[in-house]
Amino acid sequence: MATGVLYLIPCTLGDTPADQVLPQHVIGIARSLRHYVVEQPKTARQFLSALKHEQAIQSLHFATLNEHTRAGELADLLIPLLAGNDVGLISEAGCPGIADPGAELVNLAHQKSIRVIPLVGPSSILLALMASGLNGQRFAFHGYLPIAETDRNSAIATLEAESAQRGQTQLFIETPYRNDKLFAALLAQCRPHTRLCVATDISLATEDIQTRSIAEWKRKSAPHLNKRPSLFLLLAAR
Repeated sequence: MATGVLYLIPCTLGDTPADQVLPQHVIGIARSLRHYVVEQPKTARQFLSALKHEQAIQSLHFATLNEHTRAGELADLLIPLLAGNDVGLISEAGCPGIADPGAELVNLAHQKSIRVIPLVGPSSILLALMASGLNGQRFAFHGYLPIAETDRNSAIATLEAESAQRGQTQLFIETPYRNDKLFAALLAQCRPHTRLCVATDISLATEDIQTRSIAEWKRKSAPHLNKRPSLFLLLAAR
């Protein structure tokens, strides 16, 4: 029996209408499937309901894959695919597999010769990089920086030094309610000519993306970042 296809379905990054950020053919595929692997079933159901799924939401099959899923449980998530059913992978991160536990399932699918098809949609990481004006040819995403002040400051210093040495844009994030502390730490720790981009509420009506040197940021009022999803990008002068 032929295996099904694993579709990597991007979702909206907030309450933006799907047709503003997703191509129609992506919406069509997402609406047609009956099997899904999702990070959060509740928000996945809300997303599919907003797309006006062809079937009743309660009739669909949802399996959960998140940071608590053990490696030994991944194989069970492939059972519908091995039985010939197409499956949609939906992440809370916008695009499955990017800073997302779905990457492990995709890896296993390749090992089982299951076809994987990525669909077009909003990636906050790439959108922020595109709009930053920083180096888009050499960059690295580092996820979350340490919470403890001493460790965080050390991480910032290391990232800035590596950026200067390699000409590399460094991307990282923080839990939204700690954004202000991270922003203040960046202004305190980084050199004046290092450029910092703060990209907030990407793809939403309240989107705000600004790139300035550390010296320029210090001369302006701090942006309103508290509890707003944001990415931070820095590029140090060589």
